[in-house]
Amino acid sequence: MPVAASAIYFLNLRGDVLINRLYRDDVGGNMVDAFRTHIMQTKDLGTCPVRQIGGCSFLYMRISNVYIVTVVSTNANAACAFKFIVEAVSLFKAYFGGAFDEDAIRNNFVLIYELLDEIMDFGYPQNLSPEILKLYITQEGVRSPFSSKPQDARPPANATLQVTGAVGWRREGLLYKKNEVFLDIVESVNLLMSQKGTNLRCDVTGKILMKCFLSGMPDLKLGLNDKIGLEKEAQVKARPSKSGKTIELDDVTFHQCVNLTRFNSEKTVSFVPPDGEFELMKYRITEGINLPFRVFPSIKELGRTRMEVNVKVKSLFGAKMFALGVLVKVPVPKQTAKANFQVTSGRAKYNASVDCLVWKIRKFPGQAELTMSAEVELISTMAEKKAWTRPPIQMEFQVPMFTASGLRVRFLKVWEKSGYNTVEWVRYITRAGSYEIRC
Repeated sequence: MPVAASAIYFLNLRGDVLINRLYRDDVGGNMVDAFRTHIMQTKDLGTCPVRQIGGCSFLYMRISNVYIVTVVSTNANAACAFKFIVEAVSLFKAYFGGAFDEDAIRNNFVLIYELLDEIMDFGYPQNLSPEILKLYITQEGVRSPFSSKPQDARPPANATLQVTGAVGWRREGLLYKKNEVFLDIVESVNLLMSQKGTNLRCDVTGKILMKCFLSGMPDLKLGLNDKIGLEKEAQVKARPSKSGKTIELDDVTFHQCVNLTRFNSEKTVSFVPPDGEFELMKYRITEGINLPFRVFPSIKELGRTRMEVNVKVKSLFGAKMFALGVLVKVPVPKQTAKANFQVTSGRAKYNASVDCLVWKIRKFPGQAELTMSAEVELISTMAEKKAWTRPPIQMEFQVPMFTASGLRVRFLKVWEKSGYNTVEWVRYITRAGSYEIRC
């Protein structure tokens, strides 16, 4: 369930109540004394931000020299409560000129009480958008002398439309000489591979980033090669889909601008975009992953003072593509003295601070194999040698115009009542998240 907060308190570091607001009558006005006694005075603030005392839960966060404490008497959503606190602080900063501390609260009691009445109703969070609230709470906060200079911002033209509904993230009246949309699909590959080449863990986390410079109030529709969307389109058109590989998206989350009703019925991502840059959606994929690299390591310990390291890296993406900033870290024992290298491309060196052989390749072509060989000399000690537990090899890379999931944009349509032409730019980037190979 959502937050359903019974009360919210603002305390300084001494535990004095600066300001508070009771939203429900299921908690007493002295609940803050329990927080002071059981948490603040016992110096137990840093252990857990959620504590239960006397049948109530205290969810608190420190911002500057102020503690914000939310009291709930039911099994509320803790993540939603903390999200509310973060958004409320951003709202206060927008009114106070970028500062939020004890002095800012003391200088703006009346304004804070008015905002607390608007942003939460009977314990449930409401609209926390500074752009919308400033339309009808026009009082300016007392700005700190150290706050940044306020920026001039034009208010939305139609306040009623945005407050009641539809597009609180975008103001009307925007006008651009050139209407452009930039879309980036950025993916991170997480891999743990065994010595024998078996994938122990493999998944892709991705996000779709957009930057929109569009006039008016455009309506955008995005089509992807995801399995559900293609099956729905085939049903509507009464013929099988011929779009090639389909992707099953897991754990999808959308920006608030996405029309979820239309997504549930039509399985297309429809939205009125915010102006500028924003994150449209996030997703995760666990099946059908195309790994960009395979690593074949061979590490041999030759007695007490020598090691032979051979690493072959093979790129699996297309021959016309390339990876940038490839970094391969091969762990070695702490008693390593030096290493002599032979590489087919790039540069390699021994980094004693991280106990690794570091191989850097500026540009790695597709469908290619590169190798690194190293003779490692170890420091001989009289102490009994402990067995070396080999940490995994780690990789870092960035592959433009490649997605490990195979996700592709099928179409990006822009409709606006004035009928202007738009230019759409689409880019794909795959990076290494946690890319590890046991050796």
